[in-house]
Amino acid sequence: MDLMILVGIVAGLVIGFAGAWFVFNSVLKTRKESLVSEAMKEGETIKEKKILQAKERFLELKSQHEKEVNDRNHKVKQSEDKIRNREKELAQQTEQLKKKDKEIETQREQLNKQLELTQKKQSELDKNNQKAVTLLEDLSKMTADQAKNTLMEQLKEDARNAAAGQIQAIIDEAKLKANQDAKKIIIQTIQRTAVEHAVENSVSVFNIENDEVKGRIIGREGRNIRALEAATGVEIIVDDTPEAIVLSCFDPVRREIARLSLHQLVTDGRIHPARVEEVVAKVKKNIEDEIMEVGKRTCIDLGIHGLHSELTRMVGRMKYRSSYGQNLLQHSREVANLCATMASELGLNPKTAKRAGLLHDIGKVPDDESELPHAILGMKLAEKYGEKPDVCNAIGAHHDEVEMKFMLSPIIQVCDAISGARPGARREVVEAYIQRLRDLENMAMEYPGVSKSFAIQAGRELRVMVEADKVSDDQSDALALSLANRIETEMTYPGQVRVTVIREKRAVGVAR
Repeated sequence: MDLMILVGIVAGLVIGFAGAWFVFNSVLKTRKESLVSEAMKEGETIKEKKILQAKERFLELKSQHEKEVNDRNHKVKQSEDKIRNREKELAQQTEQLKKKDKEIETQREQLNKQLELTQKKQSELDKNNQKAVTLLEDLSKMTADQAKNTLMEQLKEDARNAAAGQIQAIIDEAKLKANQDAKKIIIQTIQRTAVEHAVENSVSVFNIENDEVKGRIIGREGRNIRALEAATGVEIIVDDTPEAIVLSCFDPVRREIARLSLHQLVTDGRIHPARVEEVVAKVKKNIEDEIMEVGKRTCIDLGIHGLHSELTRMVGRMKYRSSYGQNLLQHSREVANLCATMASELGLNPKTAKRAGLLHDIGKVPDDESELPHAILGMKLAEKYGEKPDVCNAIGAHHDEVEMKFMLSPIIQVCDAISGARPGARREVVEAYIQRLRDLENMAMEYPGVSKSFAIQAGRELRVMVEADKVSDDQSDALALSLANRIETEMTYPGQVRVTVIREKRAVGVAR
C-alpha cells in the first residue's frame, strides 16, 4: 500500500515537473521572441538615426568644401589680377627705360663730341702756351726755370722786408709801453704777499742731502728727468740752488705726485725711466687713497653722515685745489661752519646747512672738465648722487645761476661771500692764471691721438704727448702748427707760448 502511494507521488511529481518544464519553455520562447522583436525595432531606429546623421554630416562637409573652393577661386582671381597689373607696370617701366637708354645714348654722343672739341682746344692752348713761353724767353733772354727762380727770390726779399717792418713796428710799440710795463713790474714787486701766494700755489721745493743726487735725477743725457716730467706733467728745475730741486706746476695734485715720486726714487736709489714710471703709477694710487681718506676725515670732523663715496672723494680732492688763491677745502669747511651757525640762528636744520656748505663748490673738482658753470655742475653731481632737493638747489643757486627755491639757498650764498670776502683770502690773478693753464691743456686734448698735455714754465710752454700708433711725424708737425695758431687766435697771454709735440715709439718684450 505504501509502495502504491510512493509510486503515485513520484508519478505526480514527474507529471508536475514535466508540466512546469513545458510551461517554462513556452514562456521562455514567448519572451525570447518579444526581446528579438524589440531589438530589431531598436536596431532599425538606430540605423535610421545614423543614416540621418551621416546625411547631415555629408551635407555639412559638402557646404564647407564648396565654401573653401569658392575662397580659393577668389584668391586665385585676385592673384591673377595683381599679376596682370604688375605685368602692365613692368611693361610701362620697360618702355620708360628704353626711352632713358635712348636719351643717355644721345647725351653720350653729345659728350663725346664735346670731349673731342675740348681736346682740340686743349691742344691748341698747349701750342699757344708753348709759343707764348718761347716768345717770353726770347724777349727776356731767360728760360722758364730761371724766371721762376728770379720770381721766388723777389718774393723772399719782399717777405723779408715785410717781416723787418713788422719787427720794427713791434719794437716801437714796446718802447711806447715800456713806461707802463715798468710801473706794473714795480707794483708787482711791492706786493710781496701776492708773490708769496703765487709761489705757494705753483712751486714746491724738494730738499736733497747733497748735490750729487742731482746728477742721478737728471740721468744720462737727461733721460731720467725727461721721463719724470713726461709721467707727472711737472716742470723739474735743477739749477745751482744748493741741496734743492724746484718743482713747478699749477696743479697741486701733480706737484705732490712729483714730490713724493722723487722722494721714493732718491730714497730707493734706483733711478731710470722704467722705475720712474712704476713709482709714479704707485704714488698716483696712494694719492687717490689719501684723497679718499681726507674726504672721510672731513665729513667726520663736520658731523656729516651718509655722503656718497664719490662726493666724499671730491671733498678730498678739494685739498689740492684753490679758489682764487684760497684753499678750496678750507674755504668749504669755513662755509659749512658759517652755514650751520646762521641756520641755527634762523631756526633751520644746521646739519643740512653744513652739508650744503661743504658741497657748494664740488663743481670745481670734477674728474672731467666741463663747459658748465661750477655751480650748475655741482648741482647736477649732487642730484646724481642722491642729495636732497634743498641741498641741490643751494649748490646751484649760490651764484644766482638757478632760482632759489628754499630758505637754505640764500644762506649758502651769503656764507660763501663772507668766506671769500675776508681780507687776503683770495687772489683773483692767481685763479685766472691757473684757468689759463687749464685751458691750454684742454685745448690740446681736443685733438685726436693726444694722450697727455702739460702746461709748464708758467704757461710759456705746452708739451703734448701723442700716441705713436695714431699720429705720424708729419701729423705731429701739423698738430704743433695748428695748436700754435689756435692759441694765438683764441687765447690772451703775455709773451709767447711754445708748443712741443712729443711722439715716442716703444717696443717691449718679456722673456720668461
